[in-house]
Amino acid sequence: MTKVSFGAHPFLLGFDQLERLVERTAKSDAGGYPPYNIEQSSENTYRITLAVAGFAEGDLGITLEDRQLVVRGRQSEDDPERVFLHRGIAGRQFQRSFVLADGVDVTGASMENGLLHIDLTRAKPDTIVQTIQIRKG
Repeated sequence: MTKVSFGAHPFLLGFDQLERLVERTAKSDAGGYPPYNIEQSSENTYRITLAVAGFAEGDLGITLEDRQLVVRGRQSEDDPERVFLHRGIAGRQFQRSFVLADGVDVTGASMENGLLHIDLTRAKPDTIVQTIQIRKG
């Protein structure tokens, strides 16, 4: 028995990119660090909030690579003279990825109280009805 892939179904023409998108999203799981929220603030605006306590703005990088929003964090080296009796605040490097749909754009990012906010906007889709003319032979 052969497995028919999602993109190969005869009624779903041109959706092979969607199958690759699902595979890429499954591979981008970074565990639970750092924790994050995704909020929808209006019909076409969203906000991703990551808890990045202990990270400064210079320790964080945000890039958009092939419709994939990538947030990376790497803290600068600790002072070697500091001695921790207990270290419970996670400060490890991380990479968290979010795949964005076509038409979703990053409009800005800000830091507030140890939270990194990334604002997104989705363009309003145009409702277009197109009539296709049939040519003779």
